[in-house]
Parts: sequence; structure tokens; C-alpha cells
Amino acid sequence: MRDERRTTGGTTLAVLHTDGAPFDAVRARADQLIDEHGAVLVRGLGIADPAAFHTAVTRFGETLIGSYRGGNTPRATVFDGVFTSTEYPARYDISLHNEMSYAQRWPTRLYFCCLDAPDTGGATPVCDGEALLGALSPEVRARFARGVVYHQHLHGGAGLGKSWQDTFETDDAEVVEKFLADSGAEYAWTPDGGLRVRQHRPGLRTNPRTGRETWFNQADQWHPSNLPDEEGETLLSLVDSVDELPHWVTYADGEPLSDADLAEVRAAHRAHQHAEPWQEGDIMIVDNMSVLHGRQSFTGTRKVVVSMT
Repeated sequence: MRDERRTTGGTTLAVLHTDGAPFDAVRARADQLIDEHGAVLVRGLGIADPAAFHTAVTRFGETLIGSYRGGNTPRATVFDGVFTSTEYPARYDISLHNEMSYAQRWPTRLYFCCLDAPDTGGATPVCDGEALLGALSPEVRARFARGVVYHQHLHGGAGLGKSWQDTFETDDAEVVEKFLADSGAEYAWTPDGGLRVRQHRPGLRTNPRTGRETWFNQADQWHPSNLPDEEGETLLSLVDSVDELPHWVTYADGEPLSDADLAEVRAAHRAHQHAEPWQEGDIMIVDNMSVLHGRQSFTGTRKVVVSMT
């Protein structure tokens, strides 16, 4: 068993080659590398299908989250506790983000597994949240330190984006209301059967792995400018105001995010992300509070599944 370090900017991804080592030894070394760097790619376990991936994650000692309730992106369950990665057109990147950082509760670790590697592209880039935060100017950092507000407009069965039924995995409004009340969200039902949700969350948090402050939000991803140009223009043409978009975001005081702040955040993403090409059977483990992840555009077929713990 051997490991390597792949570093870009302030992000290091450890690559652990199992070389036939016993699983207990692989697990112990993977845990050490995650403690050190926040992310590890385990290569050589030979995972071939969702069932084998499920078994591997449980052997890492984790309890899988069986539901994606409250998640804002489309994905499907393929096995108990195993989901498709976000379903998004292959020609587009998915921007870097911390999984469900807009929610009151979020996954601690993410396990990705490549079952079918694409012809080109398709990597899952990672970015160290502390390195990203350190690259921002004090002024931008201070604005995000005051928090951000995530807004959702979920239709009741027909409309843009996800329905509230799909988002909360139920058609029982009382279940949804309890979930939102427990999470500290503000909400209101609309006359046409839709649901508006407003969640004020921190933009920065203390990383329990290191004890230091880290970037932990999805503000730039929820902003309309994150959409590809043609997609964004089409979507905006279908609504009368930003309030009608499936999701959008503001600073804590309700003011729109500035283009300059978004540009600075995205430049820090580019400077500090590392993208390791997938090989079939790879598992990548990410400490969600330490490391952001995304997806590169790709050609050919690609099947990457995920479990959250």
C-alpha cells in the first residue's frame, strides 16, 4: 500500500493505492489521510456496482444517509443509501460547493465512486475551504462572515425547477412544515400550491477537523450568474423577477451579491482546485466541511455514484 500527494494551490488530494492490502489497513490509512488533508482518493478496491460500493462505505465504519430530503439538486436512489451524483447536462461544469451547506444539517463525509469513467473530462475537482477563504480580500470575507440567505421557490407540480414534493420526498404538507420548522427556515405557501422557503445560514464556519475558520456556503452556486449563458438567459426570460427563480441568494442584509465579490470567489475556486481524472473502481472520500467539490464537463458516458454519511 502506498500513497501520493497531488497539490494545486492550497488544495492537496491524497491518492491511496491499495495494492491488495487488507481492507482494515486501507481504512486506517484513509482516515489518517483525511485527517491530514480533508480528501483522499482510494484506488484499487475494484468497486464495480452500487451494491459493492454500499458494502465498501459501510466497511469504512459509516452510517449512510438514506434520504436526500431538502436537497436542491436532482438525483436518484440507485441502492440503499447510494445516489446518482447530481444529474446535470454533460456539456456543463458543476461549480465547487460544500454539500447541503444551505441546510441546518449536512453530511459529514461524502463518498464518491466511479463505476464508468468518461472519455474526456468528468473529474470531481476538490478545493480546500480554508485555502479559498485565505485567498479572499478582508472586505469580501467580512461580507460573507455575516451570512447569506438562500431563497427557494418550489412549485406544486408544474413549473421551473423541482417541486416541493420532490424536494422534501413527500406530498404531505404537514411533514414539510415540520421539517422546515425544525430546521429554522421561514416558509410560506403560495396561492397556486407552491412553496417559498428562506434560510439564513452562516457563510463561514469553524472546521472541527482543524479548529480554524473555513468557507462553507453555496452562495455563488445559487446565484443566477452561475448558470451557463444561454441557460441563464432562457431561465430569466421566463420569470418576471428573481423571486420567481427556483433558487437564488442574497447577503444577510437582503442585498444582492455583487459581481465583484462573485468574481473574487470564483477566481479563488480556480486557483485552489485540484481535478484528478477518474478511473473505474475509484472511491474518493471528502470531508464536507473541509473541502468543496464539483464536476467537470465531459464526453462519453459517466457514472459516478455518491453516499453521504
